[in-house]
Amino acid sequence: MRTSKRYTNTTFTRRVDREAGRHRPSRAPSEPRICERCGAVYAKRRWALAGPPPRWASLKTIAAPDTTICPGCRMVAEKKFSGEVRISGDFVPGHRAEIERLIHNEAGRAAVDNPLQRIVQLDRPARDRLTVRTTTEHLAKRLGHALHKALHGSVHYEFSEENKFAHVMWSRN
Repeated sequence: MRTSKRYTNTTFTRRVDREAGRHRPSRAPSEPRICERCGAVYAKRRWALAGPPPRWASLKTIAAPDTTICPGCRMVAEKKFSGEVRISGDFVPGHRAEIERLIHNEAGRAAVDNPLQRIVQLDRPARDRLTVRTTTEHLAKRLGHALHKALHGSVHYEFSEENKFAHVMWSRN
């Protein structure tokens, strides 16, 4: 948006947060916390995959961390999703296993960066189509990019208002 003023907030603002942090819990959880389902650790206000046990884990003076369910596991259990990848074309029936393997491998690599990025559901509505639903719009975009890079074809990205939901369509005939 162009204005006559040189520097204004509307010059640089691309998105307004109308939800005002409603996605966050009412209060910050105590740290550290461990997800009882996937083992992700919440520490320093971030979720991370659990690595090797720290040196202090064997000490008896430190209390055991609280357990909880991480937002990624909660979204998978509730079947909520923020991204959708639709895969179609004549190429799909002959290479379905290769495509699914690529999707799962890329989702595993994304989980290293952010363990809350997960595949919620992988549907096979028809012989020549696949639908992948993800917990974040970033993972949907990443899967579309990986499909395009590895298997070529055409990819199209659509984002909802304020980038809260992503539709990615990949096809190859």
